[in-house]
Amino acid sequence: MTTTRRPTYQPTEQATAAAQLLGLLARDLAADRLTTDPAATAAYATDRSGARPDGQPLAVVHATHADEVRTTLRHAGALRVPVVPRGAGTGLSGGATAAEGTVVLDLARMNRIVEISPDDQLAVVEPGVITADLDRAAAAYGLRYAPDPASAAISTIGGNIATNAGGLRCAKYGVTRDSVLGLDAVLADGTLLRTGRRTVKGVAGYDLTALLTGSEGTLGVITAATLRLRPIPVAVSTLAAYFRTFEDAAAGASALTAARIEPAMAELLDGPVLAAIDAARGTELRARGGALLLVQCDGAGAAAEAARVAGLLTPRAASVETTDDPAEAAALLAARRLALPALERLGRPLIEDIAVPRSQLARAVREIEAISAHHGVPVYSLAHAADGNLHPILVIDPALTEVPAAAWAAASDIFALALRLGGTLTGEHGVGTLKRQWLADELGEDSLALHHRLKAAFDPYGILNPGKAI
Repeated sequence: MTTTRRPTYQPTEQATAAAQLLGLLARDLAADRLTTDPAATAAYATDRSGARPDGQPLAVVHATHADEVRTTLRHAGALRVPVVPRGAGTGLSGGATAAEGTVVLDLARMNRIVEISPDDQLAVVEPGVITADLDRAAAAYGLRYAPDPASAAISTIGGNIATNAGGLRCAKYGVTRDSVLGLDAVLADGTLLRTGRRTVKGVAGYDLTALLTGSEGTLGVITAATLRLRPIPVAVSTLAAYFRTFEDAAAGASALTAARIEPAMAELLDGPVLAAIDAARGTELRARGGALLLVQCDGAGAAAEAARVAGLLTPRAASVETTDDPAEAAALLAARRLALPALERLGRPLIEDIAVPRSQLARAVREIEAISAHHGVPVYSLAHAADGNLHPILVIDPALTEVPAAAWAAASDIFALALRLGGTLTGEHGVGTLKRQWLADELGEDSLALHHRLKAAFDPYGILNPGKAI
């Protein structure tokens, strides 16, 4: 296998390189752009995944402009010091964790919406823009940013692009990559690369925009993105269908696909997740069923499509309720978005992110329940059901410094299940550090070797987010 060259410093050489880099950054950046106090840098060692690297970063650069990103990478590249790009730190696979000897490149201050062009239905933004903020800004023009991760209120556009994030609306409108028209990215040597264009169509050259999207900060650091916007739907109808079991609800979701119904979203939550939301919000969702399938239809035909959904689900479900009231729909969606925070109240979530063919959703649910019972590990499950993306979540005692062996064994069996059913290890959260050991099982050795050659072409010395993604 061809691998990226990595620095092989002795400890004294590492210390010298680090000291030289900090001196250069202190010289070339404003004082408030560089943090080296260990008490302050410690918070940047981990992300929302809870993955814990060895040590903590030696410094954090708080970039406010692309030129500061270029300066940082030019110096770090010359000295072979690893750099970890970071947005809001909301990633769930360990992709923004920063170990001993790294420099974190914090992009949160690069949060400007540079342009919204209503006539072209596009926006140009910096990477630190919060996803929901862009959606609200576009709404003033009758437009919206379609990708809708559950963390939209706190995650950044740059982070979404780095992981090719999905979300609630992606079954109909596509994942993040489907809304990215072009990128500005800084390479490991400080070169500014511009990819893509402002047009919806364009096939000149290799699709570097698509390659950078989902590369988890290992090929370049995104400093601007040109994004496609879409008109706000003229009508929306929302359904809440409660089922006796999670498997029944998953079968109901698969039935929608088989009936050629394409809702804007179809979100699935099992009974334990509903109970956790109830405990956090004071609601009574769990009392209404063992699982909830939340479906939203939009566009001019929303009401008619919702009626078809209701007709299909009513014979299968314990109850089906439909609403066209935006407030009622918002309350249901708020409950769905609260799922992960509610589980975080119970412990440290170890979140899996498999996706399976939509026809296999009920089978996957059934087998995950069997894996949970076999290993004696409780699993809380939710899913973007319309595209087969399942999130089986294992909640770990936060007092434990290591994930228990039984939890890792259950996770390994869940990954094997996804691949056996023709699916993937990760539908939207990325590989990060947590899934790397299983990556070859999905890609195969030849494909993985090609990934390493691509990495070496972009980043010959392996300084960009080392140990992640591949």
